[in-house]
This record gives sequence, C-alpha cells and structure tokens, in this order.
Amino acid sequence: MKSISIKCTKREVVGKKEAKRLRTEGLVPGVLYGGEEPIHFYAPEKEFKPLIYTPHVYLVDLDIDGTVYQSIIKDSQFHPVEEKLLHVDFLRTSEDKMVKVEIPIKVDGFAKGIRKGGKLKQNLRTLKVKGMVKHLPDFIEINVDDLDLGQSIKVGTLQRENLEFLNAKAVPVITIMITRAAKSAKAGGKG
Repeated sequence: MKSISIKCTKREVVGKKEAKRLRTEGLVPGVLYGGEEPIHFYAPEKEFKPLIYTPHVYLVDLDIDGTVYQSIIKDSQFHPVEEKLLHVDFLRTSEDKMVKVEIPIKVDGFAKGIRKGGKLKQNLRTLKVKGMVKHLPDFIEINVDDLDLGQSIKVGTLQRENLEFLNAKAVPVITIMITRAAKSAKAGGKG
C-alpha cells in the first residue's frame, strides 16, 4: 500500500472559533483517533491535496510536532458550495491492526460479451474491505475475460487472501450489458 507523509502542528485550542480562524489562514484542522485520547492538529490545506483528490488509498504518516503516527484517513468534510476541505479525521493504525477501508477496483481483461457487442458497466468504483494494514492492496484487480452478455461479477464471488469484503454479497460489481446492437446481432444470427 502506498504511503504519504504530512507535517502537522498540534492544536492547543479547539472549538469552532479556532477552527474558523485556522481555515481563514489556509490551514485545515484535523483529529487523530485510535490512541488513548484524540490528538487535535492542523496542517496547510495543500498538504492534503495528494491524499484527498485521488482514487488511491494511502497509509499516512502524520508528523505531529516531531512524533510520527501511522494512520489512514477516516473522514473528510468539505464546504457544501466551494469544494474546500474543512476538516479531516484520521484513524491510528499499526501493521497488525484490522481496519475497514474502501479500496479502488481495477478492471482487467476483455470480456467475451464485449466482443459480441455488449457494454461493460462498472457498478462500483471501490469495495469496502476489512483486513490487516500490512495486507491491504493498492487496488483490487478483477478479471472480466470470461464474462458473456448479461453476466455479472458479484461481491459474493470475489475472494482475496487476508481480506473480508463488507459490501452486500448480491451487489454486482461489473456487468456486461446487452445493447440493442448485440440483441439484433443475436436475433440475426439465429435466423
């Protein structure tokens, strides 16, 4: 799993007024959970851009006043209109700790159904998984070579060593849709 480091400063004063003051200075307040007590901190907004505006999942080394904490992003809040980052929550982790995260999906292969005129529909972009930090992949690769017209790969059929999928088992991840062209080709081929 990829990692990124963010240099932060511990917040001594917490509350709405202080958070608003930090935001006007281009700083983003955050909280690190998972220790004995939550640690409140702030960092420049630009530090979070490679972490927030990406489909990838990162292990984050939060350097808070010289002490480094390994963590993953738990939640982020944005301004409803301006798309500006307002707050970030992190969860402290360790190599042997179970975590729940969303991992991006990477589609691999060329489905039989596409060759017959079908269209690939990716219903999910990420999958919720539970696993040890050391076993979390950068992405979950799904091969679609064997999918024919009208067939799907559902969450329940996916298996990866050391990972538990948390999405509903019946949810289709990838489906090969039957297009009008494929229907007419199928009907024409029978006649």
